[in-house]
Amino acid sequence: MSNSLAIAAVTATLQGMLNKGLTADLPATVPASLNLNNAPVTTRPPDKARPTNDNRNQLNVFLYQTTPNAALRNTDLPARVRPGETGQPPLALNLHYLISAYGQDDDDTAAHILLGQAMRILQERPLLSADDILAALPGNDLHEQFERVRVSIQPISLDEMSKLWTTFQTQYRVSTAYQVAVVLIENRQPTRAPLPVLMRGEADAGVVVEPSLLPPFPTLTDVRPPGNQPSARLGETLTLAGHHLDGTNREVRFRNARLDDPIDVPVASATATEWTVTLPNALADWPAGYYTLAPVVQRRGESTRRVSNELAFALAPAMQLPPTSVTRDAVSGIVTVVLSCSPEVRPAQRVAMLVGEREVPAEPHPAQTGTLTFVADELDPGDYFVRLRVDGVDSRLIDRSVSPPAFFANQKVTIP
Repeated sequence: MSNSLAIAAVTATLQGMLNKGLTADLPATVPASLNLNNAPVTTRPPDKARPTNDNRNQLNVFLYQTTPNAALRNTDLPARVRPGETGQPPLALNLHYLISAYGQDDDDTAAHILLGQAMRILQERPLLSADDILAALPGNDLHEQFERVRVSIQPISLDEMSKLWTTFQTQYRVSTAYQVAVVLIENRQPTRAPLPVLMRGEADAGVVVEPSLLPPFPTLTDVRPPGNQPSARLGETLTLAGHHLDGTNREVRFRNARLDDPIDVPVASATATEWTVTLPNALADWPAGYYTLAPVVQRRGESTRRVSNELAFALAPAMQLPPTSVTRDAVSGIVTVVLSCSPEVRPAQRVAMLVGEREVPAEPHPAQTGTLTFVADELDPGDYFVRLRVDGVDSRLIDRSVSPPAFFANQKVTIP
């Protein structure tokens, strides 16, 4: 792990290594006229590396790019984040350097010797030593990180090299690219470390192995209204299928957007895989519409009740036919239908009567009521199949207990 001086520490370490060994062991046969003993190592951008009044031998080390390290970018550091703790991963970086050589009086022979010396040094010392890093830049702690910093040659194409030099709008000099990896800059956000777990399972026996692919918890898989219908009505019995439903204190919890609180209904009969529950015939308490339900059960050996997953079902309205009244205005031809329905309809519920293919909205009902009025014009006389739609759920029109399905003959209204 290292602080924010890590990038500068790598650059300073490379500069120090090259300064120390660049001319220390040159072959004795190198001509003295090349004057290689006074070659400094600089860390300037390419367009500033060669001052106009300085024509000496020179080696330049330039950091031209930083990229995230794919292997460690999202990895917690060992000994910093323990199992069960949440910490922020360090900033893991790869550093890309361009090493360029300049010869005295633009003598490429001298430049080539310097570049060869630099590449030899980096080949012989591919790992930056802790002592070199520590001495290179005061205040850095890159030498303490658990991952060693490795230097490797990075081949780039002539096209990439030319684009790089074009960016700096300066003449190309003989160069080679290196990658330095990995540099880990510590994230200073605090780690979340919850208290240790006292016991794992009963008697600290550890994780319970479940040989089945089914989860060992109460789970609901299906809700079946009676008679193969897509919806149920008050007073009817729902069948609930699932697994691990065995236990005591069994109830079914119903929720609806129109209700402030859920309703718990006792189970009529129950096994580990199937429950039946009868919907109470409470016309004022159960609005028609879509509900979710979930079994609630206290399993053997547990002190609290579990609530399973929720599934949806539709509670259908029912209407009393024939209607209370069906009249037609002799002058305007407007038809008015008044009928009784159950359960009672609440003021905010959207209600309509479907007469054949036509939808007729209910007249406003400012209070909860079991009597609805529908007014329609341009409705021809005749017998129509009708449906009552409350919050998107229709009353029953089709008998699905027979094959093939058939319309209920009594779900008709005669329009005079």
